[in-house]
Amino acid sequence: MSVYIGNVHHEEILRLQECLSKYERSGDGKAPQGLYPGYIIFFVQSALMIAGSRERQCGVHVLLLNLERERRYIRTVHTNMGCLHSSDGIASLLKKKKRTSDNSNSGPNNEEENAVQSTAANAPTIFTFDQLAAATENFKADNLVGEGGFGRVYKGKLEDFDQIVAVKRQDRKGDQGLDEFSNELSTLSLLDHPNLVKLIGYCSEEHEKLLVYEFMPLGSLDKHLYGAHPNKKQLDWKSRLKIAADAARGLAYLHDRAKPPIVHRDFKTSNILLDEDLNVKLSDFGLAKEGPVGDQTHVLAPVTGTYGYCAPDYRNTGRLTFKSDVYSFGVVLLELITGRKALDGTRPIGEVDLVSWALRLFKKKKKFRDMVDPALEGRYPLDGLYYALSICVDCLNEKADSRPVAANVVRALDILVSQNNDPQKDSHGAGPSGVKKGDEGEG
Repeated sequence: MSVYIGNVHHEEILRLQECLSKYERSGDGKAPQGLYPGYIIFFVQSALMIAGSRERQCGVHVLLLNLERERRYIRTVHTNMGCLHSSDGIASLLKKKKRTSDNSNSGPNNEEENAVQSTAANAPTIFTFDQLAAATENFKADNLVGEGGFGRVYKGKLEDFDQIVAVKRQDRKGDQGLDEFSNELSTLSLLDHPNLVKLIGYCSEEHEKLLVYEFMPLGSLDKHLYGAHPNKKQLDWKSRLKIAADAARGLAYLHDRAKPPIVHRDFKTSNILLDEDLNVKLSDFGLAKEGPVGDQTHVLAPVTGTYGYCAPDYRNTGRLTFKSDVYSFGVVLLELITGRKALDGTRPIGEVDLVSWALRLFKKKKKFRDMVDPALEGRYPLDGLYYALSICVDCLNEKADSRPVAANVVRALDILVSQNNDPQKDSHGAGPSGVKKGDEGEG
């Protein structure tokens, strides 16, 4: 058995024996701080649980050891490197997870303990490359369902589990590819929400890095908004609002309830997945980053993401906040309303950048209807359009502090979705004034 520990206070993944020796030598009597202050977290990779055969099956368990209360020390660790590929194992894949705390001696509350138990119970399965090659028919072109900066995504079937999955195979080599792979693996391993894609497992063998997710039959949202995708689904007004509300709900969970809180950093239509009932799952957490906590107003981060969705304050300063995601959400909501891409080089000059084009039209109420996706064929309530556009305006505010929190966007959209408006009704109401800006949040 190979055992590793993540000492979240030091932001590194160390072998258990090394970490405990380091802790004992410190002699300060204080347990490391981090996700669960006063505790250290074990990520255990065991040869007893692998997909496919008893000898080579493996998995990840999460264990908590309270150093302050129980004063337990592990003196010896026996390591059998026969399970999987050592240096590419959990030690190098599970990234540091840090959260500041005012009380280093307090243990986790019931909610935190439940979160850890849930993480252990839902730990990702480790697959071999051969298993995933078989599942995707050797990554057959006909099974290709998507591709992006990280790599290509294939539809596959895990015969041992009788389950259809999506397999993302990394294209990028070097440190950047490994960083994104390990970041997504560690982030999704700690998250659980109906509007976040479920990570089923992964493979890390030499130069091959793959992630396995639940399969979303309708694919990404962008395919249903523009272009001539063969399986394009016509989205009516209410469906678009529901998709927006569910996507915002996923962001609100990341910002307010995830531990630690997370900024997605690459929120866009191609990272919003849909099932057959148009339920939403946010995906692609390779660029996700821990957000500000406590008295922090922002965290500094290299500017990355997708041009056209990136908040101007983050793009210009590198100061990342939860409101950076809210800006990106505003772009996505605008795409849902207009049926246009965030950036579209095929359009006339002045219409290439969706936000710049829309901001000009926002000043002319008579132009609002000209902004709506022609595919809707006029089937939307005018009051609802005003309301939705006012949410866009709030989210796209150049000043981050003036944007609403994601939880308030959810509330506003839920109200809009629940309204029993007649899509044929030509109402000329003034529309709502906007979304509450408050800083309080709930997921």
